[in-house]
Amino acid sequence: MARPVLNSMLLGSSDPDRLKAWYRDGFQAETDGYGNLDLGGFGLVVEQRDDVDAKTIEPGRHIVNFAVDDIEQAAAHLRTLNVQWLVEPEDRGIGIFATVIDPDGNYVQLIQMKPEYYANK
Repeated sequence: MARPVLNSMLLGSSDPDRLKAWYRDGFQAETDGYGNLDLGGFGLVVEQRDDVDAKTIEPGRHIVNFAVDDIEQAAAHLRTLNVQWLVEPEDRGIGIFATVIDPDGNYVQLIQMKPEYYANK
């Protein structure tokens, strides 16, 4: 049996148009013919859900991570969109991490790993 490959994630939202626009604008996501977001070959599906609140009550339960080559440049772009920051870019030894909060309250991380991280794989 072939190993399954993770290719997408679904975020339920009470306001999917707002949430899609936030990810599209913040992370230069392309939209496919079905309205799903392509984030570098990984699909983000945002759909209307009646079983979720407008804001998540457990924002750390799942975290959307974006690998970036230049975290300061990515952070500067997000600042132009007036995102809400949980953690500004900070060095955590193996890389630089930052966390923003999407309109539904989900945590979204930017991660710029240091070259030595990849050298030790």
